[in-house]
Amino acid sequence: MLISVYVPLVVTAVLSVLAPRPARRLAPRPAAWALACTALVTTVGWTGSLALLAFTGIAQIPEVAAEGRWSVAVLRAENPVHLTVAVVGALVLLAGVASLALAAVRQLRHLLWARRECARVPGDGELAVIDAAAPQAFALPGAPGRIVVSRGMLRCLDDEEREALLAHERAHLRGRHHLFQTVWRLTAAVNPLLRPLADAGGFVLERWADEEAAAHVGSRRVVARAVGRAALAASAHTSSPPALAVTGGAVPQRVRALLAPPPPRRTLPIAGGALLLTVCCAGLANAASDSDKMVDDAQRAQCVAMAAQLGAAHPGDFDGCCRHHRAGERRR
Repeated sequence: MLISVYVPLVVTAVLSVLAPRPARRLAPRPAAWALACTALVTTVGWTGSLALLAFTGIAQIPEVAAEGRWSVAVLRAENPVHLTVAVVGALVLLAGVASLALAAVRQLRHLLWARRECARVPGDGELAVIDAAAPQAFALPGAPGRIVVSRGMLRCLDDEEREALLAHERAHLRGRHHLFQTVWRLTAAVNPLLRPLADAGGFVLERWADEEAAAHVGSRRVVARAVGRAALAASAHTSSPPALAVTGGAVPQRVRALLAPPPPRRTLPIAGGALLLTVCCAGLANAASDSDKMVDDAQRAQCVAMAAQLGAAHPGDFDGCCRHHRAGERRR
Protein backbone atom coordinates (compact mmCIF):
# COMPACT_ATOMS: atom_id res chain seq x y z
CA MET A 1 0.00 0.00 0.00
CA LEU A 2 2.97 2.29 0.53
CA ILE A 3 3.30 2.79 -3.24
CA SER A 4 0.21 1.24 -4.84
CA VAL A 5 -2.25 3.65 -3.21
CA TYR A 6 -0.58 6.56 -5.01
CA VAL A 7 -0.46 4.85 -8.42
CA PRO A 8 -4.00 5.93 -9.49
CA LEU A 9 -3.22 9.51 -8.45
CA VAL A 10 -0.04 9.55 -10.53
CA VAL A 11 -1.74 7.90 -13.54
CA THR A 12 -4.53 10.48 -13.39
CA ALA A 13 -2.04 13.34 -13.37
CA VAL A 14 -0.04 11.83 -16.24
CA LEU A 15 -3.09 11.22 -18.44
CA SER A 16 -4.52 14.67 -17.75
CA VAL A 17 -1.32 16.13 -19.19
CA LEU A 18 -0.59 13.67 -22.01
CA ALA A 19 -4.03 12.58 -23.27
CA PRO A 20 -5.58 15.82 -24.63
CA ARG A 21 -2.96 16.55 -27.28
CA PRO A 22 -3.02 13.18 -29.14
CA ALA A 23 -6.81 12.99 -28.71
CA ARG A 24 -7.20 16.10 -30.85
CA ARG A 25 -5.25 14.40 -33.66
CA LEU A 26 -6.95 11.02 -33.60
CA ALA A 27 -10.08 10.04 -35.47
CA PRO A 28 -12.69 11.90 -33.42
CA ARG A 29 -15.13 9.10 -32.69
CA PRO A 30 -12.65 6.69 -31.05
CA ALA A 31 -10.96 9.69 -29.43
CA ALA A 32 -14.23 10.70 -27.77
CA TRP A 33 -14.78 7.19 -26.42
CA ALA A 34 -11.17 7.00 -25.24
CA LEU A 35 -11.45 10.31 -23.39
CA ALA A 36 -14.73 9.27 -21.78
CA CYS A 37 -13.30 5.94 -20.60
CA THR A 38 -10.18 7.70 -19.35
CA ALA A 39 -12.23 10.19 -17.37
CA LEU A 40 -14.40 7.48 -15.80
CA VAL A 41 -11.59 5.06 -14.89
CA THR A 42 -9.25 7.70 -13.53
CA THR A 43 -12.06 9.22 -11.47
CA VAL A 44 -12.77 5.83 -9.90
CA GLY A 45 -9.06 5.36 -9.24
CA TRP A 46 -8.69 8.90 -7.88
CA THR A 47 -11.63 8.68 -5.48
CA GLY A 48 -10.73 5.13 -4.46
CA SER A 49 -7.16 6.10 -3.56
CA LEU A 50 -8.34 9.16 -1.63
CA ALA A 51 -10.88 7.02 0.21
CA LEU A 52 -8.19 4.50 1.21
CA LEU A 53 -5.89 7.31 2.37
CA ALA A 54 -8.71 8.88 4.37
CA PHE A 55 -9.64 5.52 5.89
CA THR A 56 -6.15 5.01 7.28
CA GLY A 57 -6.64 8.17 9.35
CA ILE A 58 -10.30 7.64 10.30
CA ALA A 59 -9.61 4.05 11.37
CA GLN A 60 -7.26 5.32 14.09
CA ILE A 61 -10.03 7.24 15.86
CA PRO A 62 -10.72 5.29 19.09
CA GLU A 63 -14.50 5.30 18.65
CA VAL A 64 -14.19 3.99 15.09
CA ALA A 65 -11.68 1.35 16.19
CA ALA A 66 -14.00 0.22 18.98
CA GLU A 67 -16.87 -0.14 16.51
CA GLY A 68 -14.70 -2.04 14.05
CA ARG A 69 -13.06 -4.14 16.81
CA TRP A 70 -9.48 -3.59 15.72
CA SER A 71 -6.32 -2.55 17.52
CA VAL A 72 -5.32 1.08 16.99
CA ALA A 73 -1.73 0.30 18.03
CA VAL A 74 -1.36 -2.46 15.43
CA LEU A 75 -3.05 -0.34 12.79
CA ARG A 76 -0.62 2.52 13.41
CA ALA A 77 2.34 0.13 13.36
CA GLU A 78 1.34 -1.38 10.00
CA ASN A 79 -0.02 1.80 8.42
CA PRO A 80 2.52 3.21 5.89
CA VAL A 81 0.53 6.44 5.41
CA HIS A 82 1.34 9.49 7.52
CA LEU A 83 -1.63 10.91 9.39
CA THR A 84 -1.20 14.30 7.68
CA VAL A 85 -1.49 12.65 4.26
CA ALA A 86 -4.60 10.82 5.40
CA VAL A 87 -6.20 14.07 6.58
CA VAL A 88 -5.36 15.84 3.32
CA GLY A 89 -6.79 12.92 1.37
CA ALA A 90 -10.02 13.09 3.38
CA LEU A 91 -10.37 16.83 2.79
CA VAL A 92 -9.74 16.52 -0.96
CA LEU A 93 -12.25 13.66 -1.14
CA LEU A 94 -14.91 15.68 0.68
CA ALA A 95 -14.29 18.66 -1.57
CA GLY A 96 -14.61 16.44 -4.65
CA VAL A 97 -17.88 14.89 -3.44
CA ALA A 98 -19.33 18.34 -2.71
CA SER A 99 -18.24 19.63 -6.11
CA LEU A 100 -19.75 16.55 -7.78
CA ALA A 101 -23.08 17.16 -6.07
CA LEU A 102 -23.16 20.78 -7.25
CA ALA A 103 -22.14 19.82 -10.79
CA ALA A 104 -24.79 17.08 -10.89
CA VAL A 105 -27.47 19.59 -9.88
CA ARG A 106 -26.32 22.04 -12.55
CA GLN A 107 -26.24 19.32 -15.20
CA LEU A 108 -29.72 18.11 -14.23
CA ARG A 109 -31.04 21.66 -14.49
CA HIS A 110 -29.40 22.02 -17.91
CA LEU A 111 -31.00 18.80 -19.20
CA LEU A 112 -34.41 19.83 -17.84
CA TRP A 113 -34.00 23.22 -19.51
CA ALA A 114 -33.17 21.51 -22.80
CA ARG A 115 -36.30 19.35 -22.57
CA ARG A 116 -38.46 22.39 -21.83
CA GLU A 117 -36.93 24.25 -24.76
CA CYS A 118 -37.55 21.25 -27.04
CA ALA A 119 -41.22 21.40 -26.13
CA ARG A 120 -41.34 25.19 -26.43
CA VAL A 121 -39.75 25.72 -29.83
CA PRO A 122 -42.25 25.94 -32.72
CA GLY A 123 -43.15 22.95 -34.86
CA ASP A 124 -43.25 19.21 -34.24
CA GLY A 125 -40.42 18.07 -36.50
CA GLU A 126 -36.72 17.69 -35.82
CA LEU A 127 -35.88 21.12 -37.25
CA ALA A 128 -37.13 24.32 -35.66
CA VAL A 129 -36.47 27.62 -37.42
CA ILE A 130 -36.79 30.59 -35.09
CA ASP A 131 -37.46 34.12 -36.31
CA ALA A 132 -34.28 35.76 -35.01
CA ALA A 133 -31.77 37.96 -36.80
CA ALA A 134 -28.83 36.72 -34.70
CA PRO A 135 -27.07 33.76 -36.42
CA GLN A 136 -27.66 30.71 -34.21
CA ALA A 137 -27.62 26.97 -34.74
CA PHE A 138 -27.46 24.30 -32.05
CA ALA A 139 -28.82 20.92 -31.00
CA LEU A 140 -31.15 20.50 -28.02
CA PRO A 141 -30.86 17.00 -26.52
CA GLY A 142 -34.11 15.35 -25.62
CA ALA A 143 -36.46 12.53 -26.52
CA PRO A 144 -36.42 13.24 -29.37
CA GLY A 145 -33.90 16.05 -29.72
CA ARG A 146 -34.42 19.19 -31.77
CA ILE A 147 -32.22 21.25 -34.08
CA VAL A 148 -32.71 24.98 -33.61
CA VAL A 149 -31.59 27.33 -36.39
CA SER A 150 -32.30 31.03 -36.67
CA ARG A 151 -33.31 32.75 -39.89
CA GLY A 152 -30.25 34.94 -39.47
CA MET A 153 -28.02 31.87 -39.68
CA LEU A 154 -29.83 30.48 -42.72
CA ARG A 155 -29.38 33.78 -44.56
CA CYS A 156 -25.60 33.54 -44.02
CA LEU A 157 -25.25 30.17 -45.78
CA ASP A 158 -25.96 28.79 -49.22
CA ASP A 159 -27.92 25.58 -49.83
CA GLU A 160 -24.92 23.23 -49.56
CA GLU A 161 -23.69 24.90 -46.40
CA ARG A 162 -27.15 24.69 -44.84
CA GLU A 163 -27.22 20.97 -45.54
CA ALA A 164 -23.79 20.63 -43.93
CA LEU A 165 -24.90 22.62 -40.88
CA LEU A 166 -27.98 20.45 -40.36
CA ALA A 167 -25.93 17.26 -40.83
CA HIS A 168 -23.50 18.52 -38.19
CA GLU A 169 -26.27 19.11 -35.65
CA ARG A 170 -27.94 15.77 -36.47
CA ALA A 171 -24.62 14.07 -35.74
CA HIS A 172 -24.66 15.60 -32.24
CA LEU A 173 -28.13 14.22 -31.60
CA ARG A 174 -27.51 10.82 -33.20
CA GLY A 175 -24.26 10.32 -31.29
CA ARG A 176 -25.87 11.49 -28.00
CA HIS A 177 -22.95 13.80 -27.48
CA HIS A 178 -24.58 15.47 -24.49
CA LEU A 179 -23.94 12.25 -22.52
CA PHE A 180 -20.22 12.52 -23.25
CA GLN A 181 -20.28 16.12 -22.07
CA THR A 182 -22.06 15.06 -18.89
CA VAL A 183 -19.37 12.48 -18.13
CA TRP A 184 -16.57 14.99 -18.63
CA ARG A 185 -18.24 17.72 -16.61
CA LEU A 186 -19.00 15.46 -13.65
CA THR A 187 -15.58 13.81 -13.58
CA ALA A 188 -13.86 17.20 -13.85
CA ALA A 189 -15.96 18.35 -10.89
CA VAL A 190 -14.65 15.46 -8.80
CA ASN A 191 -11.07 15.98 -9.96
CA PRO A 192 -10.06 19.37 -11.41
CA LEU A 193 -7.00 17.73 -12.99
CA LEU A 194 -9.37 16.26 -15.57
CA ARG A 195 -10.49 19.63 -16.92
CA PRO A 196 -8.03 19.44 -19.86
CA LEU A 197 -9.72 16.16 -20.83
CA ALA A 198 -13.11 17.88 -20.73
CA ASP A 199 -11.83 20.73 -22.93
CA ALA A 200 -10.30 18.29 -25.41
CA GLY A 201 -13.53 16.27 -25.32
CA GLY A 202 -15.60 19.29 -26.37
CA PHE A 203 -13.32 19.84 -29.37
CA VAL A 204 -13.40 16.14 -30.29
CA LEU A 205 -17.21 16.10 -30.27
CA GLU A 206 -17.30 19.01 -32.71
CA ARG A 207 -14.76 17.22 -34.92
CA TRP A 208 -16.88 14.06 -34.73
CA ALA A 209 -19.92 15.99 -35.95
CA ASP A 210 -17.80 17.67 -38.66
CA GLU A 211 -16.64 14.30 -40.00
CA GLU A 212 -20.20 12.93 -39.96
CA ALA A 213 -21.40 16.02 -41.86
CA ALA A 214 -18.58 15.67 -44.40
CA ALA A 215 -19.51 12.04 -45.01
CA HIS A 216 -23.16 13.03 -45.43
CA VAL A 217 -22.70 15.89 -47.92
CA GLY A 218 -19.74 14.23 -49.64
CA SER A 219 -17.47 17.28 -49.44
CA ARG A 220 -15.08 18.21 -46.65
CA ARG A 221 -14.57 21.65 -48.21
CA VAL A 222 -18.29 22.47 -48.04
CA VAL A 223 -18.40 21.59 -44.34
CA ALA A 224 -15.26 23.65 -43.70
CA ARG A 225 -16.85 26.59 -45.46
CA ALA A 226 -20.07 26.21 -43.52
CA VAL A 227 -18.24 26.02 -40.17
CA GLY A 228 -16.15 29.07 -41.00
CA ARG A 229 -19.03 31.22 -42.22
CA ALA A 230 -21.28 30.23 -39.33
CA ALA A 231 -18.56 31.05 -36.82
CA LEU A 232 -17.83 34.42 -38.40
CA ALA A 233 -21.50 35.32 -38.47
CA ALA A 234 -22.11 34.21 -34.87
CA SER A 235 -18.98 35.91 -33.50
CA ALA A 236 -20.45 39.33 -34.20
CA HIS A 237 -23.47 38.60 -31.97
CA THR A 238 -22.23 36.36 -29.15
CA SER A 239 -18.95 35.60 -27.37
CA SER A 240 -19.85 32.10 -26.16
CA PRO A 241 -21.76 29.71 -28.46
CA PRO A 242 -24.24 27.22 -26.96
CA ALA A 243 -23.17 23.67 -26.26
CA LEU A 244 -23.34 21.31 -29.27
CA ALA A 245 -23.31 24.24 -31.69
CA VAL A 246 -21.73 24.27 -35.13
CA THR A 247 -19.74 27.32 -34.02
CA GLY A 248 -18.35 25.57 -30.93
CA GLY A 249 -14.80 24.39 -30.33
CA ALA A 250 -11.62 25.81 -31.84
CA VAL A 251 -12.99 26.80 -35.23
CA PRO A 252 -9.64 27.46 -37.03
CA GLN A 253 -8.36 24.01 -36.04
CA ARG A 254 -11.62 22.40 -37.13
CA VAL A 255 -11.51 24.11 -40.52
CA ARG A 256 -7.87 23.13 -40.96
CA ALA A 257 -8.72 19.49 -40.16
CA LEU A 258 -11.59 19.51 -42.66
CA LEU A 259 -9.36 20.86 -45.41
CA ALA A 260 -6.93 18.00 -44.76
CA PRO A 261 -7.57 14.29 -45.49
CA PRO A 262 -9.60 12.34 -42.88
CA PRO A 263 -7.48 11.43 -39.84
CA PRO A 264 -6.17 7.86 -39.87
CA ARG A 265 -7.15 5.38 -37.17
CA ARG A 266 -4.17 5.06 -34.84
CA THR A 267 -4.16 2.32 -32.23
CA LEU A 268 -0.86 3.06 -30.49
CA PRO A 269 -2.00 6.11 -28.45
CA ILE A 270 -5.21 4.35 -27.42
CA ALA A 271 -3.29 1.19 -26.50
CA GLY A 272 -0.85 3.26 -24.43
CA GLY A 273 -3.73 4.93 -22.61
CA ALA A 274 -5.41 1.57 -22.01
CA LEU A 275 -2.16 0.27 -20.49
CA LEU A 276 -1.99 3.21 -18.10
CA LEU A 277 -5.63 2.70 -17.12
CA THR A 278 -4.87 -0.96 -16.43
CA VAL A 279 -1.99 0.10 -14.18
CA CYS A 280 -4.38 2.49 -12.43
CA CYS A 281 -6.91 -0.28 -11.74
CA ALA A 282 -4.20 -2.72 -10.66
CA GLY A 283 -2.74 -0.17 -8.25
CA LEU A 284 -6.13 0.52 -6.69
CA ALA A 285 -6.92 -3.20 -6.36
CA ASN A 286 -3.54 -3.88 -4.73
CA ALA A 287 -3.94 -0.96 -2.32
CA ALA A 288 -7.44 -2.14 -1.36
CA SER A 289 -6.12 -5.66 -0.75
CA ASP A 290 -3.29 -4.34 1.44
CA SER A 291 -5.73 -2.17 3.38
CA ASP A 292 -8.01 -5.14 3.97
CA LYS A 293 -5.08 -7.22 5.23
CA MET A 294 -3.96 -4.39 7.51
CA VAL A 295 -7.42 -4.13 9.08
CA ASP A 296 -7.70 -7.90 9.41
CA ASP A 297 -4.36 -8.03 11.23
CA ALA A 298 -5.50 -5.26 13.57
CA GLN A 299 -8.78 -7.09 14.28
CA ARG A 300 -6.92 -10.34 14.94
CA ALA A 301 -4.56 -8.60 17.35
CA GLN A 302 -7.49 -7.00 19.18
CA CYS A 303 -9.25 -10.34 19.41
CA VAL A 304 -6.18 -12.07 20.83
CA ALA A 305 -5.50 -9.24 23.30
CA MET A 306 -9.05 -9.21 24.66
CA ALA A 307 -9.13 -13.01 24.90
CA ALA A 308 -5.86 -12.95 26.84
CA GLN A 309 -7.19 -10.30 29.23
CA LEU A 310 -10.32 -12.30 30.04
CA GLY A 311 -8.41 -15.57 30.29
CA ALA A 312 -10.19 -18.48 31.82
CA ALA A 313 -12.92 -16.33 33.35
CA HIS A 314 -14.77 -16.07 30.06
CA PRO A 315 -13.14 -18.66 27.78
CA GLY A 316 -15.81 -18.66 25.07
CA ASP A 317 -16.51 -14.97 24.64
CA PHE A 318 -14.04 -14.37 21.80
CA ASP A 319 -13.63 -17.93 20.61
CA GLY A 320 -15.85 -17.34 17.57
CA CYS A 321 -13.94 -14.20 16.64
CA CYS A 322 -10.56 -15.92 16.86
CA ARG A 323 -11.85 -18.89 14.86
CA HIS A 324 -12.97 -16.44 12.18
CA HIS A 325 -9.49 -14.92 11.90
CA ARG A 326 -7.80 -18.30 11.88
CA ALA A 327 -10.09 -19.35 9.03
CA GLY A 328 -9.12 -16.14 7.20
CA GLU A 329 -5.45 -17.00 7.61
CA ARG A 330 -5.96 -20.49 6.15
CA ARG A 331 -7.78 -19.04 3.13
CA ARG A 332 -4.75 -16.82 2.43
